[in-house]
Formats: sequence, C-alpha cells, structure tokens
Amino acid sequence: MNQTKIKVGFITISDRAARGEYEDIGGPAMQAWVKDALLSPYEIDTIIIEDDQALIEQTLIDFADNKKCNLILTTGGTGPTTRDVTPEATHAVCERIFDGFAEQMRNVSLRTVPTAILSRQTAGTRGKSLIINLPGKPAAIAVCLGAVFLAVPKCLELLDDSNIQIDLDFVEQDFS
Repeated sequence: MNQTKIKVGFITISDRAARGEYEDIGGPAMQAWVKDALLSPYEIDTIIIEDDQALIEQTLIDFADNKKCNLILTTGGTGPTTRDVTPEATHAVCERIFDGFAEQMRNVSLRTVPTAILSRQTAGTRGKSLIINLPGKPAAIAVCLGAVFLAVPKCLELLDDSNIQIDLDFVEQDFS
C-alpha cells in the first residue's frame, strides 16, 4: 500500500458565511475533528460557498477532479429548507451513493436530537474521492464524524490504495 499524504477538502456551504455576515463555525469544527482523528500526514483545501446547487456541484467536481482530494467533507445545506441543496448536489456529482453513511449518522444523532430526522446528509464517491455531507453545527459534526469515520480508511484504501492511520481512541469515543 502507498503511504502517501492524502488531501482533505473542507467545504462550508452557507449563504451568510459566504457573504461574511456570519462566522463560519462548521468548517473549523470539521478541520479540528479531522486533525484529532488522523495520525497520517495530510494536506487541506478549504472554501466557503453559498447555498446554490450549481455552485456546490461545481465545487465538489473541482475538489474531486482537479484538486484531487481523497476525502471531501461538507458542512451545511442538509436541512429541510428550500436553500438546503447540498444532498441534491452531492447526488448529482457522485457515481455511487453510500446510504449506510447517512443511515448511521442519523441513527446516532437521533439518540440525542429528535430533529435529526430532518437532516439529509449523504455520502458517495466521485472517481477516487469520498464525499461526506455533514450538518452545520459543530456538536452535530462531531457526532456524525464519530459515527462513520471508522469506515473512511477502508473506503479510501479501496478507492485509491491510500493507507491512512487514525487515532482509534479519539474516533471511538462517544461524541453525543
């Protein structure tokens, strides 16, 4: 297996944060969680964009096809409002959808937040990139990543022979 440095893309999807009206807290929460979880070296790429399906699709394609991110994490745009179109954009650009990620994230979230049933996060692959949609709140990001991250190293290995190491003590803790 290749012991290569992977690239992680962090995409915050928020009209207000993109316009500078609201501080992005989801993006830094994703980055901090991954920093604690990954033991292997990695590079990052980050962006804050508005809730626009065409823009989200274009950004996901850019991060997967051009920036060659192995793992792409999004935050925001997974709720029930008409502006929440991240799952639709993700489905439009992915070749395969992994329903188990979404099922597990909602299942774990529902233990503490009854409205988690309204969250529509999803996951899938585009080429050799794994894309995972996360909610916008930092606590929910931690719960969802904790629920699915054990599968990430194996998925990346199967996609492109990546060999990443994670901190099992951190990842397996209860984030709820």
